[in-house]
Amino acid sequence: MDHQGQFRRAALELGIPDDEISRFSEHLRLAIGLSGRGDGSPVGHIGGLPRLPVGMKWPSAGDIPLPLLLSVDCGALPRVDGFDLPVDGTLLFFVHQERDFRELRANPGQYARLVHIPAGTETVVAEPPSSVCVDERIDVCAELRADLPLWLEEGEDEDWHEFWEDLEWEDMSPFQQQLARYMERELPHLDELRSLAHGLWSSGAYLVIGGYADDEATVGSVTAKTLANGEVLPYLDEDALRLASEWIPLANQGRIYEDYYTKFMIRHDDLAAARWDTALTVTYFEAP
Repeated sequence: MDHQGQFRRAALELGIPDDEISRFSEHLRLAIGLSGRGDGSPVGHIGGLPRLPVGMKWPSAGDIPLPLLLSVDCGALPRVDGFDLPVDGTLLFFVHQERDFRELRANPGQYARLVHIPAGTETVVAEPPSSVCVDERIDVCAELRADLPLWLEEGEDEDWHEFWEDLEWEDMSPFQQQLARYMERELPHLDELRSLAHGLWSSGAYLVIGGYADDEATVGSVTAKTLANGEVLPYLDEDALRLASEWIPLANQGRIYEDYYTKFMIRHDDLAAARWDTALTVTYFEAP
């Protein structure tokens, strides 16, 4: 489906200029929400046991088996322009969340594995190692949702929004002032465009494939894991947002109170080339 065309036609009907729609659309990403409460046929499952190729060992980090976070059938997912997911096969996401959280600068993939099993591969339901935790299986359905970078979102109760919106002009960095001018001058109908996008694609799913994961904690973790000196760039810094735009979340868990939650991140070019071993994880613990 031509989602960009659908959005443009709806925005034009609201009387919004075509060039402004184009500028807004440059930032708009469609993501795939996965929910156990959705309608339609299941596209995968959270937790449970994976189907692995015959003869393949359960993924592990040394002698530590990695629990399954998500299994998803790529061929059953809705297609999204500009998002180079495999057209078929199964993506499996394994992560030992406690160890991934404690090793803040763990090498990419140290306590996680992203496995793509091509369509037609002979598979069997894997027998779990005795020491691996197998979470309850929850079958999930897919629905689209609109995602924007956080600096373009309303934010409401989010900490980043309070920081960004409450800054006086003189307290902003030159780059923050540049963003503010851009929104004011180039996107005068931002509220209408934002409402339209979220109205068309409004999934509130707990686990999301695609979109953005550009909150301050994720940007800081990605920069620390990818820059040679482990530097952490300040949020709303030009280099930090540029780096964040180069990455896309392949699995983005929502916050879980008093539990771990993980984001699997990959660069756009690595996703297009199916370089699964370049994905990295960012795991958090939501404390009281």
